[in-house]
Amino acid sequence: MFTWDFPYPSQRMPVLAKNVVATSQPLAAQAGLSMLARGGNAVDAGLAAAITLTVVEPTANGIGSDAFAILWDGQRLVGLNASGRSPAGWTPERFADREAMPVTGWDSVTVPGCVSAWIALSRRYGKLPFEALFEPAIRYARESYMVSPITALSWSRQAPAFKGFSEFCWTFLPKDRAPYPGERFYCPQQAETLEDIAATKGESFYRGALAERIALASRADGGAMTQEDLAQHKCDWVDPISVEYRGYRLHEMPPNGQGIAAMIALGILRHHDLAALPPDSADSLHLQIEAMKLAFADTWRNVTDPAAMQVTPAQMLDDAYLVERAKSIDMKRASQPKAGIPKGGGTVYLATADERGMMLSFIQSNYMGFGSGVVVPGTGISLQNRGHGFTLKRGHPNDVAPSKRPFQTIIPGFLTRDGEPVMSFGVMGGNMQPQGHLQMVVRLVDYNQNPQSCADAPRWIVNTDYTLSLEDAIAPAVKEELARRGHRIVPCPRPEFAYGGAQLIHRLDDGYCGATDPRKDGCAIGF
Repeated sequence: MFTWDFPYPSQRMPVLAKNVVATSQPLAAQAGLSMLARGGNAVDAGLAAAITLTVVEPTANGIGSDAFAILWDGQRLVGLNASGRSPAGWTPERFADREAMPVTGWDSVTVPGCVSAWIALSRRYGKLPFEALFEPAIRYARESYMVSPITALSWSRQAPAFKGFSEFCWTFLPKDRAPYPGERFYCPQQAETLEDIAATKGESFYRGALAERIALASRADGGAMTQEDLAQHKCDWVDPISVEYRGYRLHEMPPNGQGIAAMIALGILRHHDLAALPPDSADSLHLQIEAMKLAFADTWRNVTDPAAMQVTPAQMLDDAYLVERAKSIDMKRASQPKAGIPKGGGTVYLATADERGMMLSFIQSNYMGFGSGVVVPGTGISLQNRGHGFTLKRGHPNDVAPSKRPFQTIIPGFLTRDGEPVMSFGVMGGNMQPQGHLQMVVRLVDYNQNPQSCADAPRWIVNTDYTLSLEDAIAPAVKEELARRGHRIVPCPRPEFAYGGAQLIHRLDDGYCGATDPRKDGCAIGF
């Protein structure tokens, strides 16, 4: 059991209850809790929250997002990969004149998968009618909601990049600007789309009227996505993969997600006595950072659609290999791995748990903020830009190809002990996600910190060029010592968002402890 000390400044305290919802936006958390109050379970709560988030936090996710989930169903863990595949027309020749995959436009859009996650989870595990899960989101889309402060800040930061997308501007910048904090925003076309999805159990999105509109918009703009691409989409139930860490097991989704990076890093760290080092010391941070860099080098080189991987997750997690990686860490000097790591970040994460023991870890994302900039006319559907996750390097496992899943940054996490559930958790934010998982687990397991303190604590992030950024709350002496060891410390360009946002629900003997990140608008609530 963790301590109840709160050593870090915070705007939050944990919530202790038998039913808990933790999200990055309070209205979405309340939407989830309302389903529990109506007799629904953790899946109903999670889906209602996720659907509501597409409306009230459109800066990070939307109806055209992808999703992943890990669920403790009361007896075992199950995983759901609802990430989409590339259009059948995405041959390497289509991108032959480019040096990198596009960040915006139709050539960055893979088939959106989050609607299929809503359908699959509700069908297999939900207690409430599918249509009921959409009621809060439809109400906010049609009647308006007040934009929360951090969402408004992200909206204003992103708006200039999408000025060239007329449908985006018409939908999300109706006053030719982002909404201010506290200003009301509504999107009736989103309400109509969500009503259609609810009424058809999602069929419209992949094989009906909405699919026709998506394909028509693609064709009109020279995109490759067709009705056939949408109709062929399917999400996959999979077994999460795991790694042992000091009596606990961290469970992550198998590739094409990057959760294996957190597992590799922990697999390296278990061969060092991290708990002997003070939690916020230069030694502790150096060791975690070096393990993370090694993990990224392997992950970025190997992870893609499982059908195209040249090594298996088991090979990447082989303990003999991780022992050698652990030995390679020099406590006095920073290393410089040669492989790259993924970019970007625009994601929502939520956790739910109910009094019957069901616990959900769910993540939904456009990838980079609003995503591709493409909004399907008249629908309010903003489309993700997950296609940017491919590489154009021929022969690389993650090279672009037809009907293929790209490398994905979004990862739900789950912690167990002796085969029993301990914590559903995640840290949204692109490249930050496996680093956040690592930091949450280390603080909980090695340093016995409670979930809220894990979320409150200052963070570090390894950037895409292997420079290091550190939150201001890290002691100046620690920063100086890390710099002396050779870490190239640089200011974070977007400190409000780059360090991610955590949501955690920890199981207790007679209920749960829910925690939420002070860096976000959200909250943990329960009863």
